[in-house]
Amino acid sequence: MPVRDDLNRHGIGMTSQRTRERLLERLFEEGIRNLHVLETIRRTPRHLFVDEALSHRAYEDTALPIGHNQTLSQPYIVARMTELLLGGGPLDKVLEVGTGSGYQTAVLAQVVERVFSVERIYPLQERAKETLKAINVRNVVFRHSDGNWGWPQYGPYDAILVTAAPAEVPVELLNQLADGGRMVIPVGQHEQFLTLVIREGDAFIRQQVEPVHFVPLLAGAIRS
Repeated sequence: MPVRDDLNRHGIGMTSQRTRERLLERLFEEGIRNLHVLETIRRTPRHLFVDEALSHRAYEDTALPIGHNQTLSQPYIVARMTELLLGGGPLDKVLEVGTGSGYQTAVLAQVVERVFSVERIYPLQERAKETLKAINVRNVVFRHSDGNWGWPQYGPYDAILVTAAPAEVPVELLNQLADGGRMVIPVGQHEQFLTLVIREGDAFIRQQVEPVHFVPLLAGAIRS
């Protein structure tokens, strides 16, 4: 289902086709090759996922603050993680750990059938829900919870995407990955690497993809 992209409350300039095309050109130059992912990035109104004061920077390839010591990942990272997740073929049921602003959620929801999104910071998730509803993203269900534990009720998942970095991959998340499933997760403390995990029966094949910098994956849920 295509997103609704006629919400210009942050100004025509922020939603111009030319601005988005420049971003896509940069992502392609940086190595993103999945055309479905690129088209999804192009049509997703990133300016709606940040405060109005930052909307003029929404289509820069940079991370932006969203409050609560969290950030909106740069478009390259969103595209790269999504591309890696789709590397094994079409996906039905995907777990996202870390709803954040909802931007990665919106991109995921347009390339997979169903997204189950967990967020520990309640105000962030509530805002994300409102934004996703406004742009007609309907195939996402939400849970306010500690992301380290995932959402075992609806597992196993065809894929898991994690948007904060643990020191090690949580065993609870590995257990919720279906056989043949893929997990994309930043791992590490002082030095972090985007990591691809593929489950093969009881074995988990891990591949370090590239260095990254994410906020840490913390324990505990925050209500306000």
